[in-house]
Amino acid sequence: MNSNEILTLFDRKQRQEIEYPDMRKEVSPYVTRFIRPAPGLSLLLHSRLTADIADRVIQEQMADFTQMQLPFTWKVYEYDRPADLGERLISCGFEPDSDPPDAVMILDLLNVPPSLLTPVQGDVRRITHADQLEDVIQVEQQVWGGSFEWIRARMGGHLEVPGYLSVFVASVDQQPACTGWIYYNLKGGFASLWGGSTVPDYRQQGLYTAVLAARVQEAIQRGYRFLTIDAGAMSGPIVARHGFQVLTHATTYDWKIEEN
Repeated sequence: MNSNEILTLFDRKQRQEIEYPDMRKEVSPYVTRFIRPAPGLSLLLHSRLTADIADRVIQEQMADFTQMQLPFTWKVYEYDRPADLGERLISCGFEPDSDPPDAVMILDLLNVPPSLLTPVQGDVRRITHADQLEDVIQVEQQVWGGSFEWIRARMGGHLEVPGYLSVFVASVDQQPACTGWIYYNLKGGFASLWGGSTVPDYRQQGLYTAVLAARVQEAIQRGYRFLTIDAGAMSGPIVARHGFQVLTHATTYDWKIEEN
């Protein structure tokens, strides 16, 4: 497959046909969106717009979610049309992510470099029960600050869906030091990496690569073809060294319900 073919497949599989077990999918002629009860964010993942209808559809989505009293995120990819979709959302009051756009990177699992295929070294384990997510919360809070309590309920529920989520934790001297998880498209083909984080005191020890390799090897064992990651400034260079290539870029725009 060439890059255009992969991008077309990604758009169909990961944006239009994908299902989320804990969200209600709604498809209209112009958008594909996923509804989650508040306070969680709903998601508008795919749009089919032209310049002459974009403003009207944006206003319709704002009105729908305001009526439902649900905050939502509109995820815009750089190939979406019209080309100024992000600017139109901002002019309507959406708040863009403060960080630069994520690089959506992809690895063809038929061409994985040897660095990710060697046996995983160190104390890397796969979490199988919700009560083990405390280690994940601990790592994420140490790395990013703030509260990650949402992990307990949301990912705990996802762990109960067969074949949907795998969570890995690397420990040093029995202390959780690095974590990352992988979601599997239940219709096959694509899996996606999330949450890769290493506590500062344990960096430069190969833990991120070990957790990455554990997820790559599991995806291969399960027969998946492509692995994606929305990579930021820290993770992008690391995964690029292991064969991931930039497919596109994506920015999230948040619509928040005004409090009375």
